[in-house]
Amino acid sequence: MRPTLPVLVSALAALPALAQAEVPSVVTDVPPVQSLVAQVMGDLGKPEVLLGQNSDPHHYQLRPSQARDLQDADLVFWIGPRLTPWLERALDGVGGKGQSIELLQAPGTNVRSFSAQDPHDHSADLDEDEDHAEAGHDDHAEVDQMTDPHAWLDPDNAKLWLGLIADDLSKADPEHADTYAANAEAAQARIETLDAKLKAEFAPVADKPFLVYHAAYGYLADHYGLTIMGALAPSDASTPGAAHLVSLRDEASAKDAVCAFPEANHDPKMVEILVDGTPVTLGKPLDPSGTALTYGPGLYNDLMQGMADTITACLSQG
Repeated sequence: MRPTLPVLVSALAALPALAQAEVPSVVTDVPPVQSLVAQVMGDLGKPEVLLGQNSDPHHYQLRPSQARDLQDADLVFWIGPRLTPWLERALDGVGGKGQSIELLQAPGTNVRSFSAQDPHDHSADLDEDEDHAEAGHDDHAEVDQMTDPHAWLDPDNAKLWLGLIADDLSKADPEHADTYAANAEAAQARIETLDAKLKAEFAPVADKPFLVYHAAYGYLADHYGLTIMGALAPSDASTPGAAHLVSLRDEASAKDAVCAFPEANHDPKMVEILVDGTPVTLGKPLDPSGTALTYGPGLYNDLMQGMADTITACLSQG
């Protein structure tokens, strides 16, 4: 018996759903990574992001539904345990079926030490037994307890990761490999255009020293030649102490710091105390993880442009 027309229509309507089901389920850790993956996936699918809006990437508690997403994911793209130790514990706990890709460990990634950004000694905040060798452009990124995990703030890393993300998606979903590759190339071109624009924007203020809330901006400073004089919190795990605040305040006055920037998701009071009674201008909060922005494919470029605008707006007044 030949199938009736309604049966044929129903069968044809199901084909796109079947094709969509072949696309890998993807989970990411923080908004910048989700943005890069979303650009590569394009219309084929939407990667999940674990870090909630206006949350601190260093300290986060997964919801039960997120743990299930993590367990069911085909691919997990994340920076690594230096940024999100809670995700490392979750991955160990759920025993997911998928592949875990640590971008900070990806071959060719530019990794840097906290000590390269901040002249203050960070060793007291870290395990003394760790090897604190400087990491660089090796075949495989060397990550230790002194490694700064905020590597997405170097646009060269973002461009590299786009290609690696496309490769991993293509291995999991060969049928759409050409689409992933084309999307990655288009995203890389957008970042190259943005990078050139930001270099021109930062150039007039590159030699003006400024202070930040915590040591998260070394990749940005290295790439654009900015002058970060110091940070209130010398590491992700520490909080500003009174003695350090007084020392930094004196140093800021002596070295003519122009601006000090609070940070999204952190109380600005300490930065306000730092600049009170000094010539240092209080800038608007910086958002290095993009948790105050609209999540999605456009977030990475919005994050980089927003930080450039915030920093240059303050420094250009000094």
